[in-house]
Amino acid sequence: MISGMKFQLFLASLFSQIKGRHWWFGMLLWIALCLPAQASVILRVAIERDVNQVKVGSSTTAVVKDSSGRTLGQLPAMNAYYAQPVSGGVALDKWRSALFWIEPTGKGFVYIGDRWYRGRTLVVPTEKGLTAVNWVDLEEYLYSVIGGEMDTRWPLEALKAQAIAARTYALYERQRQRNNPIYDLGDTPDRWQIYKGVLSETRTTYAAVDTTAGQVLTYKNQLILSAFHACSGGHTENVEDVWGSKEDYLRAVPDFDQNIRECYWARTFSPTEISTKFPEVGNPKQMIVEKRSPFNSVKALKIVGDKGEKVLRGEEVRTALKLRSTRFNVSNGNGGFLLQGLGFGHAIGMSQWGAYNLALQGANHLQILGHYYKGVALTPIKVSNK
Repeated sequence: MISGMKFQLFLASLFSQIKGRHWWFGMLLWIALCLPAQASVILRVAIERDVNQVKVGSSTTAVVKDSSGRTLGQLPAMNAYYAQPVSGGVALDKWRSALFWIEPTGKGFVYIGDRWYRGRTLVVPTEKGLTAVNWVDLEEYLYSVIGGEMDTRWPLEALKAQAIAARTYALYERQRQRNNPIYDLGDTPDRWQIYKGVLSETRTTYAAVDTTAGQVLTYKNQLILSAFHACSGGHTENVEDVWGSKEDYLRAVPDFDQNIRECYWARTFSPTEISTKFPEVGNPKQMIVEKRSPFNSVKALKIVGDKGEKVLRGEEVRTALKLRSTRFNVSNGNGGFLLQGLGFGHAIGMSQWGAYNLALQGANHLQILGHYYKGVALTPIKVSNK
């Protein structure tokens, strides 16, 4: 039998500054955008996915429940345990169950992996191990996301624009993942939003979220894909030129982030690096920009080698080569390839540095959002159990 491993946790002084909780228990509810209303929405955020074991705990005494909701016992405050997969479910300390709920008492926080979070924890077995999911109130989730996505010292109007965009994106993903039995979204920026738990909460993130509470962006009464990125380098892109899809509200617009040092980059590739990534081309001889968007981003990049050719298209140009952006020029020579570029991210939707500069110039959050998302409406959310 696998025994639970226990050790002491230490809580930073941060907790004395954290706002009180107001999370809601109940059945999963889906979003309807019919009537103005304010309601609590629970998100399921996967913190650890398909791992061999996961460290869990609570800042206050936590109630441990099984898959039927039956209370098995309690975990003492400020101690952590390794949850591990076993035949038929999960082992946690002295208990075994198909899954476990860990619910802190009072205004406690849960510990997952190496961070503290609001809400409660669900640990479930998967084909590849365990997944630990943080069930958290949407607005409290955003307290953290805003601090992960933007510098919390930035103008409040930029933070408020980010709050509405992030809330919309979270609910869009939640809706898209409605058939996922385990989680709505993850916590990493590769395809979700940066979520670090209470570590990234500040007074300014509270203000940005609270003053925009329940507000989302819609287009024709549907949640939009409220994509955002660090900076476009002077002009955002039409979505079809990057992802191939067609959303009428994700149109290319002039940006306000040209003066940002972080938006300039350069990357050198040796022939060995390229041949390792793309062995089918053999020894690479040239990188050729075959096609650009109307706003100078690379839509197709051809790599020519002594054994063959490889053409990267759309977002693959950036992701396959791990580039900051697709707005770049290529220099071939000296046995290598130099790429010099501008921008950081996919260049679709809101530029965060552009929002920063617009806010400095006096734009409010609605003007910022209206610039980057065309023809959208600001809509209060309503929770429906349909």
